[in-house]
Amino acid sequence: MASLSKWQGFITITVFHYGLATEWAMIKLRIDVDYPYTSRARSFASVALRRKSTGGTDYLRNACIIAQMVNESQKAIKAYWFFTPYTVPDKRLLQLLKPEKHEVALHVVNKPEEEWKELEQKTGRTIKYYSIHGTENRVAQLIWGRHGKSQVVPKSDFPLRSFHDFTTMSLDRERYLHGYEKTLKSIHAWAEQDVVLSIHPDWLFKINNKTNRGPYYDVLKSALEVDFDLDTVSTRKTLSVKVARDFREYYKNINPAPHFLLKLKLRGQDIFTFIERKWCCPIPNPPPTWVKTDDNIGLLEIKDYPTWWNAIGKKTRNMVRKAEKDGVVTSIVPQSDKLAEGIYKIYNETPVRQGRAFPHYGESQALVAANMYQEKNSTFIAGYIGDELAGFIQILHGDDIAILSNILSMQKHWDKSVNNALLAKAVEVCAERGERWLMYGRIGNHPSLDKFKENNGFVKYPVIRYYIPITGKGRLAIKLGLHRELKDALPDRIKYPLLPLVNWISRTKAKTKLSLRKTKA
Repeated sequence: MASLSKWQGFITITVFHYGLATEWAMIKLRIDVDYPYTSRARSFASVALRRKSTGGTDYLRNACIIAQMVNESQKAIKAYWFFTPYTVPDKRLLQLLKPEKHEVALHVVNKPEEEWKELEQKTGRTIKYYSIHGTENRVAQLIWGRHGKSQVVPKSDFPLRSFHDFTTMSLDRERYLHGYEKTLKSIHAWAEQDVVLSIHPDWLFKINNKTNRGPYYDVLKSALEVDFDLDTVSTRKTLSVKVARDFREYYKNINPAPHFLLKLKLRGQDIFTFIERKWCCPIPNPPPTWVKTDDNIGLLEIKDYPTWWNAIGKKTRNMVRKAEKDGVVTSIVPQSDKLAEGIYKIYNETPVRQGRAFPHYGESQALVAANMYQEKNSTFIAGYIGDELAGFIQILHGDDIAILSNILSMQKHWDKSVNNALLAKAVEVCAERGERWLMYGRIGNHPSLDKFKENNGFVKYPVIRYYIPITGKGRLAIKLGLHRELKDALPDRIKYPLLPLVNWISRTKAKTKLSLRKTKA
């Protein structure tokens, strides 16, 4: 995102987007902070009751997120924040509004002079600019205490400078009307035209069909080139407790910094969990607030291919040889539409695999292709019988580890030991690449699959999983034991006898869903 003001000189930087080098002018944002809370109803009630209280987790939450994004951006940027008497920044937000990138300004509601002095007194900042809050909605005018007036106009001798003098483009409205791609591509043109980008924190994540605004977070994120560390974060909800984790936690070292935990907190997360990759990068002195639990991965240490081949059992070696005799040919293959078509057929061969519902059953070929192509740092190994893709394995290459993401074969060819041939080829490929560690999921939740892993040299490698409480709710959840998934919290003596029941429930759900789909068709 970028824009230029009329009162400041050009500052340009170069970024690469859409594969082309692009000159960007200094980014200027006008941020109208109209309402104090993410909940519209709560904000209306606060304004109607003339409450000027500050503080609390939800108070100006989206404003804090935007301020943090601006601070993290490496681009030349200036953000002008326009606050009403009901949205005066609290201590948390003020700490984020660093003077070199942010300027506090006044959003006039009813009494310009009084509101100006109050804002300066409460923030300790010198106010230079103002904008005017307005609304044509009669109910809103009543709530804001304007008695039928759409807005209040300051006197001609009001000493602050009007921000309405500058050309402004509503980013939240443009995002609503034209979508992500078109809006992002238009930003450079607006900058060249000295346009200031206007946003409202209310519509950062939400959409307003009535006023045609939002959600513009994706555009702001891409334009500022920030928050990439959140791209791989997913959330699991237990009761009302949100537990966040980076689903790439096995690929890279994670040692969460305070600013990252603040991001999660502002986005409503209560706990952050991750594993310690002690096979390569142990964490020497974890803070005492990090709660430890035992976890594991299926791990194979690769010295070279012959060493692995001699270490596995005779039965496993014979199965690899059997696959070769039965015509299974394995090789590295490039990502292609032909490979996607083969994977699609494997996914949709059966709704149940290894006694459980298969989650990829029913996926379209387009979705399969999209997911395949988005994996940039990976190797696909195919097992062909004639011209037919009988099975495939995907290796994801991380830092100091390779990970088996998928190993699947056609059920009709299971008698040909396709998976054994694929796994042998995967070990050979990793050995040739000099990758020492190969991971194959976890061990302990699927007896038959666990046996396959162990027969191929994988061991149950213990690791530590940390849980970091981010909120008071998160701390309480950890004390009550609600932070772990049920399958991990249950002891093996209870979990293993329950697995057949869990598998039956999973299969029944899948079959019921499939039956309903056929009935509708």
